[in-house]
Amino acid sequence: MASQKTKVFDYTAYSLPTEGSAGLTGSWRSKRPVIVDAKCTKCNLCWLYCPEGTIIRVKGKIPIVDLTYCKGCGVCAKECPSRAIDMEDESKWLSR
Repeated sequence: MASQKTKVFDYTAYSLPTEGSAGLTGSWRSKRPVIVDAKCTKCNLCWLYCPEGTIIRVKGKIPIVDLTYCKGCGVCAKECPSRAIDMEDESKWLSR
């Protein structure tokens, strides 16, 4: 009987944030994620768990949060094992 070769496929599924019916959803956020560079281990769990796909991975660097679409849900901060993401009041940043 001839041996069968198994094909291995990479079916990594991901989506990129785009403007939906709610518009630029980051405009109605009350908290914003702020990554503390000194604490970040670059594990990318924030990217993995972000339900909106607004965290951008950059190889070997600190992830970047796309605040245009980030809704401030805080999932990234809750999942971060090194507690490198602080959820700060949006009003603090608007006054800058």
